[in-house]
Amino acid sequence: MEADLDNLIVELGALRDSIVAECAAFETRLGSIHPNYRDSARNLLHYLALRRRDVRPLQLRLAALGLSSLGRAESQVLATLDAVLAALHGLAGRAWRAPTAATSPVDMAAGALLLADHTRALFGAPDSRRDVRIMVTMPTEAADDDLLVRDLLERGMDCMRINCAHDGVATWRRMIEHLDRARRALGRPCRIVMDLAGPKLRTGPIEPGPAVVRVRPRRNAFGRVTAAARVWMTDEAVRQSPPAQADACLPVSGEWLATLRVGERLDFVDARDARRSMTVVDVGPRGCWAEARKTAYFVPGIALQRERGVARDLRRVAIGALPATVNSILLRRGDLLVVTRDCDQGRPAICDAAGRVLTPASIGCTMPDIFDDVRAGEHIWFDDGKIGGVIEKAEADRCYVRIKQVSMNGARLRADKGINLPDSDLRLPALTVKDIEDLAFVAKHADVVELSFANSAHDVEHLQQELAARGARPAIVLKIETRRGFENLPEMLLTAMQSPCCGVMIARGDLAVESGFERLAEVQEETLWICEAAHVPVIWATQVLETLAKEGMPSRAEITDAAMGHRAECVMLNKGPYVVAAVTALDDILVRMQAHQAKKRAMLRKLNLAQLPHVGATVIDTAGRQHEPVGS
Repeated sequence: MEADLDNLIVELGALRDSIVAECAAFETRLGSIHPNYRDSARNLLHYLALRRRDVRPLQLRLAALGLSSLGRAESQVLATLDAVLAALHGLAGRAWRAPTAATSPVDMAAGALLLADHTRALFGAPDSRRDVRIMVTMPTEAADDDLLVRDLLERGMDCMRINCAHDGVATWRRMIEHLDRARRALGRPCRIVMDLAGPKLRTGPIEPGPAVVRVRPRRNAFGRVTAAARVWMTDEAVRQSPPAQADACLPVSGEWLATLRVGERLDFVDARDARRSMTVVDVGPRGCWAEARKTAYFVPGIALQRERGVARDLRRVAIGALPATVNSILLRRGDLLVVTRDCDQGRPAICDAAGRVLTPASIGCTMPDIFDDVRAGEHIWFDDGKIGGVIEKAEADRCYVRIKQVSMNGARLRADKGINLPDSDLRLPALTVKDIEDLAFVAKHADVVELSFANSAHDVEHLQQELAARGARPAIVLKIETRRGFENLPEMLLTAMQSPCCGVMIARGDLAVESGFERLAEVQEETLWICEAAHVPVIWATQVLETLAKEGMPSRAEITDAAMGHRAECVMLNKGPYVVAAVTALDDILVRMQAHQAKKRAMLRKLNLAQLPHVGATVIDTAGRQHEPVGS
């Protein structure tokens, strides 16, 4: 026992000394950190030095002695080491005091207080019932529905998030005006967070599909028609929208349309050369309704034939121009997809009569500069990870992608879908031309500005310079949504901490694609640890209670996910028709979890489940007194 204590004291003392020495090498740089974060930056450096080592064997030996195993040292690294060293010396019967020159100003209480202070500076004062804030992304409707904004604020919204990738200045201004009125009416604070769009890489357009419209009646399980298909016919010169939902809208000659009568039958041969008919059921000044009781395919030029009894020149009419269908590219495992540098219209693969590919499918991308950085062998993902492939060959104007990961029946790739290149070292600036234009409004109105696709310290410096040039000092939040951004997080934090207030968002959508879904949980944890060591608040984002917000009913898994979000300082909800209900549910979850969990530490509040209701059992209170159980 005595020998083991001596070994532990020597080992832990050496660990402490090396951590202090490594941090000392950064003292010059710490001078550029804002005073609000200077102690925090030093603690972050201590934590990084600690985590560069594998301390698991040491942890097990400390735990065997009933001492702290350093597992919750994030917010006060040196103070934790000193507390354990003092306990070890006490067990060995010796006195010990930490060297004054190397004592951390972040003691066992200061770490939590610094994080709380920085969180208050970023998000404002906490709700009286919970410390974790709720951020809500505004839908476009919030610009015209002030009651929606008021309901969100009343139910627990602490931060209004405006996504600058959507809408525009006029819409954003109305959202903020609605929030101002709601804040005055309810007397409740709420920060304005504006998210810069960033360099989102997306698929280009796809050539339109054929101009064809299919209509089909509703049938029961026995195939009998229960409701005919409804077809709206309107004047092709002055097209009118149908007054009710229609299965098809057909433009025809206005002169011909004006002579139709209820009950007339219109015969035609559809695009499949199938003989079909429909019956006129209503005639009005804006157009006519007809019903079809068999499936039919309409294309421009199909002739509608009336029965005899009308003038010969009004007996038939041709259907006018129809809108082209939105096209997509069906991709299956093993298919080849050509991604082109230009943004010309892509198209599906061309096959021969036997189904063999003559020309592979192709699609463009919105940011041609990436072709200077991609290499063969690197992975590429489309549409939030639904389709994955490997670049087989990269050329100056195109790359050839072999599809490797897709659902069993394939998936359809459409225009304007996200592209992720997790293996590629893309030299894309975090601030686009649009972002810099948007900053003119954002710098004046936002309390917090979110930097999308933050990948390097240079990206952070660029935003700081742009804000300083506008005389603005909103807080900065780094959105971690790429593998490169995650790997450079410590360096970016030290740069962001040169500003008086900063935060981090774990943007789990793109981050899951970039890091791999199976590694997302690990990446989340590491980000939380690093940010706690820096006393920097974290936003837990993407798909939190998404099914509830969009469909009105949560899944079991997302309730657990929302509860895990309590380990961050803020949880973000995305828009949806049931977002008010989602805010209410999240508020309840966070209030409940606050009594059970604080970061990585379980809070041992009185647990009702621990009561023993059967007769004869006793309950022990915190003073050691025995009581009869409830109901005995």
